[in-house]
Amino acid sequence: MSKIAAAVGGVAGVATAAYLGLVTGAAPLDVGLGRRRRALGPDSIDIAASPDVVFDVLSEPYLGRQTRAAMEKITILERGTDMVLAAHRTPVRGRLVATTVETVRFTRPTRVDFRVTRGPVPHVTESFLLSDHAGWTRLQYTGELGADLWALGQWWGGVVAGPWERVVHSTFKAVKAEAERRARTA
Repeated sequence: MSKIAAAVGGVAGVATAAYLGLVTGAAPLDVGLGRRRRALGPDSIDIAASPDVVFDVLSEPYLGRQTRAAMEKITILERGTDMVLAAHRTPVRGRLVATTVETVRFTRPTRVDFRVTRGPVPHVTESFLLSDHAGWTRLQYTGELGADLWALGQWWGGVVAGPWERVVHSTFKAVKAEAERRARTA
């Protein structure tokens, strides 16, 4: 009986470690077989500020000086003039934190593009598009998420997509508040 209990315990330990590695992005699964893709978004928000101001708010944590709050969420691993490699930390549950490593490319003042290089799924591309509407900005989000292993990947992509989109939506609300604050004080 103790051999069976040890085997079950071992399998449970391996399964738990694999799950934690996958969820946190520490052990991503990218086998390139049976990749299932799904759309992220679309989402949009209207902001009472110019595209330049909104772009500055979006790019500041990456290209400018980071606030303490930004440093807790984003670590810049490599920085260029129009692109960075950044590690993003997102709370999952309790003390569990997912870390994604992404390239972030900036095209002033119309877009910010993200591409995941390591995370809980092997493929994510996202774009934040800014359009000028006579003094205010529409910030739009679109993306694509892909996970491997056919139906299992499709299920896992669905698990990841909801929280991913909620993080983007909360980012939009924070960007709106800060951009409108800056526009009022300018």
